[in-house]
Amino acid sequence: MKLLVLAAGYATRLYPLTLNQPKPLLKIAGKPMIEHVLDRVLPVGGIDEVYVVTNNKFAPHFEEWAGSYAAADGVKVTVINDESTNDENKLGAIGDTHLVIQKQEVDDDLIVVAGDNLFSEDLTGFGETCREKGTPILGLYDVGSTDAAKPYSAVELAEDGRLIDFVEKPENPKTSLIGIALYFYPKDFVAKVGEYVAAGNNPDQPGRLIQWLYPQTPVHTWTVPGDWFDIGSKETLDEADKVFSAR
Repeated sequence: MKLLVLAAGYATRLYPLTLNQPKPLLKIAGKPMIEHVLDRVLPVGGIDEVYVVTNNKFAPHFEEWAGSYAAADGVKVTVINDESTNDENKLGAIGDTHLVIQKQEVDDDLIVVAGDNLFSEDLTGFGETCREKGTPILGLYDVGSTDAAKPYSAVELAEDGRLIDFVEKPENPKTSLIGIALYFYPKDFVAKVGEYVAAGNNPDQPGRLIQWLYPQTPVHTWTVPGDWFDIGSKETLDEADKVFSAR
């Protein structure tokens, strides 16, 4: 199984903190954010290589970090430069996923996670669900209210946890469950990323791939336990630092 960490954004909302430092390398509780992500995802088990996709500006930063990072069980970490230089020519999350699949000739199960998504608990249960279902899996989080779900991707589920509706930034969400940037694509479905891109679909927001996929094939879900942080502002960065420092 391979793990892809999406880290090619420019995080302009966090300027000046991210003017010369990629967001996933900002420190939370004394260590880079991306290491917290890996601490939670690698317990899924069976991951033999981690790809970190980034942009031309920050590739040297990640190369330096990868040179000193020691992953659990000796998992190999490879940094992929998507060659973008700004928000105008970036490939987008799905475009970056497609690039890595092509460049690394990925022919294996694939987990995709955003490098700025922090989890307070490990994702062992996510791995169990992936192996049990054998279908694409979307990670969910309960934000507690339908109002809080409005800026995200609201979902609707069948009784067996299968995705039956997925709406980006809904005006009137039916549930407080949202889709987050945590995905599993079985080996047989990895090629679907290329099909999506080749059809001219939006390559940016990663959830759009799920939105395109679930009407074609069963997509199951798994709800993240504990706390989840989507680090998009100085406020959420400070809140996450406080929570993780207290653990």
